[in-house]
Amino acid sequence: MPDIDEPDENELSVTAPKTWATGAPAVVHALRYALSQTSPKRTALTLLNINQAKGFDCPGCAWPEPAPGRRHRNEYCENGAKHIADEATSRRVTAEFFQRYSVDELSRKSDYWLNQQGRLTEPMVLREGADHYEPIGWDEALDLLARELRALDHPDEALFYTSGRLANEPAFLLQLFARAFGTNNLPDCSNMCHESSGSALTETLGIGKGSVSLDDLYNADLVFVVGQNPGTNHPRMLSALEETKLRGGSVVAVNPLPEAGLLRFKHPQKTRGVIGRGTDIADQFLQIRPGGDLALFQALNLMLVEAEDKEPGTVLDREFIEAHTTGYDAFADHIRDTTSWDAVLQATGLSRDEIEQVHQRVLKSRSVIVCWAMGLTQHKHGVPTIREVVNFLLLRGNIGRPGAGVCPVRGHSNVQGDRTMGIWERMPQLFLDRLGEEFRFTAPTAHGLDSVDSIRAMLDGRAKVFLGVAGNFVRATPDSDVTERAMRNCRLTAHISTKLNRSHAVCGRTALILPTLGRSDRDVQAGGEQFMTVEDSMSEVHATRGKLAPASAHLLSEVSIISRLARKVLGSEPDIPWADFEADYDVVRDRIAQVVDGFEDFNERVRDPGGFRLPNPVNGKVFRTPSGKAVFTVNDFTMLQAPKGHLVLQTLRSHDQWNTIPYAMDDRYRGIKGGRRVVLVNAADLTDLGLADGSLVDLISVWSDGSERRADSFRVVAYPTPPGSAAAYYPETNVLVPLDSVADISNTPTSKSVIVRLERAAEPAPA
Repeated sequence: MPDIDEPDENELSVTAPKTWATGAPAVVHALRYALSQTSPKRTALTLLNINQAKGFDCPGCAWPEPAPGRRHRNEYCENGAKHIADEATSRRVTAEFFQRYSVDELSRKSDYWLNQQGRLTEPMVLREGADHYEPIGWDEALDLLARELRALDHPDEALFYTSGRLANEPAFLLQLFARAFGTNNLPDCSNMCHESSGSALTETLGIGKGSVSLDDLYNADLVFVVGQNPGTNHPRMLSALEETKLRGGSVVAVNPLPEAGLLRFKHPQKTRGVIGRGTDIADQFLQIRPGGDLALFQALNLMLVEAEDKEPGTVLDREFIEAHTTGYDAFADHIRDTTSWDAVLQATGLSRDEIEQVHQRVLKSRSVIVCWAMGLTQHKHGVPTIREVVNFLLLRGNIGRPGAGVCPVRGHSNVQGDRTMGIWERMPQLFLDRLGEEFRFTAPTAHGLDSVDSIRAMLDGRAKVFLGVAGNFVRATPDSDVTERAMRNCRLTAHISTKLNRSHAVCGRTALILPTLGRSDRDVQAGGEQFMTVEDSMSEVHATRGKLAPASAHLLSEVSIISRLARKVLGSEPDIPWADFEADYDVVRDRIAQVVDGFEDFNERVRDPGGFRLPNPVNGKVFRTPSGKAVFTVNDFTMLQAPKGHLVLQTLRSHDQWNTIPYAMDDRYRGIKGGRRVVLVNAADLTDLGLADGSLVDLISVWSDGSERRADSFRVVAYPTPPGSAAAYYPETNVLVPLDSVADISNTPTSKSVIVRLERAAEPAPA
């Protein structure tokens, strides 16, 4: 059992933030972390197979790989290498570990400490009234879970949560099982991140996915990178942006913080990235206030419309607008009549000259792509913001042609694939009909519960059994205290997991830990060695094959666990070949091909090196909207404004972090070392608030209903944030976001627009 110390937040040190990312230091940090987890041989085996055509897909993010012939032998980034080392660790969590630590003790451990204990090795149960987990056999564990599911008064009392780590085949089987059981309660991690993207894109373009490929990105004249930090969250995007620059394209970065990777990138696999200066990425950096992106794109759209008004037929793509869109006149009238430059400048914190410069770049660019992430989606007005981005692209025909389009950048390996496979509480009726026809049952049609509504249902007793497949639900969701109370209100909670996390310590009256294979583990079934598939952010579907010996002989694959559970719960009604699915994943893929559009000849096509790309009707100028055309929308101006003495806080993750799990207590690019309970604040705001750099404060969020929430003991760091704003790491700050504070339409938590005040806290007594 590893002897891991809890981190000491009093060891915090701060240096100036970096002005470039990657280079040789990234290689050193990745190797150092890998070798702290496992042997040099195991490290080499993982790194040489990650993101290779015959290897396994990196679980770290959903950024696509280049075509096999253009793929580097080391096709991974620093954080991808850390993530796979974290999964391939030689550390093990055994039954003896659970004898040593009670659930109460585990609940008081940090996310870092829990993750560092290593891979789970055998099924464990926390029986009602017990204070320690104990071993349980697989049959008994699945029998217990099946009994609880069958004992429910209605299938809608069960919740089936999914993280984007799940591959296509088990995702398809999970939703099939849930719907055959009788519920659409399939909340997933998309509900917390890109749900606003899906809502906006489906309404305006008819499909909730991005429309661009890597080649489009390479060949774009202008790329916007809005509300995202590629250097930490999907670092391989930097190499694609470098290619854009080398081919003559330009990049505009729009973000509240000056992220190092968007300033300058030193490619570690190229000479100029190791001993040279690297490549400047952003030609222009707009340091926007949190939530100001809607105002920015409304201003850009006004400028384009007014320029067209002055010189008709020279600015907008009128042919495209007239042939392929609807709603332009109402949109243009609204933009002209309601856009106030004073309000735009106040909402964005930018100067008119900065916005004029962007406008000139747009006019000079034939093809434009807008990329975005959670900086746009996690606001109350997240959906209108993305609709306004679509308006911007439609004006000059930058949808459905090479080098142009929408690019929502997913931050989790197969989160897009899971949605394609049916992991959604509101799948279209056509999908449900095909599923029912293929497997000879009537799929439920009533919409299920998303993640936020699932918490409400657990809290008030409407949901009694929670099954989480991958992920860390307790730490990924908002309103931490309320979420934990909801989970503890369940009759049973069960988690299919590779590693220990806080969700295992926040239990229902009975709890199960069901350990599973990791992405890098070999998966051998009755039909031989298996592979699975994933879909990346750009709709490329390809195989992933584990190469390592499993962490324990007691592990089952997710396909096996779901198939065996389904047999125990459903029996032979409906007649679904669960045993065949478990034995041979080709059988699963054959049935996927019958249900899901774009997966015809799935087994044959996915065996091609690099796999295949799913068709996107948008690229053929086919828009599956009610009108059959792309939709211009009218979006009311919104501005985030904090009362005097308050700041707008955005939550974010550190460089040494993957989703909810920190790999270290550092944030190298932001100059933070040895601590996570920090709040980044503009120096001028500190003066106005009467605080000094290094002060200890409590963060109190305030809401329109008069409620408040508190996160204690954060160290203030003077940082170049926009005036009036602040930033702090999640999941430590999830407690500040109420369950009811969600984006309109998408129900996504508003984690990027939290109004807070900073209260001075008492310094701890000297040791």
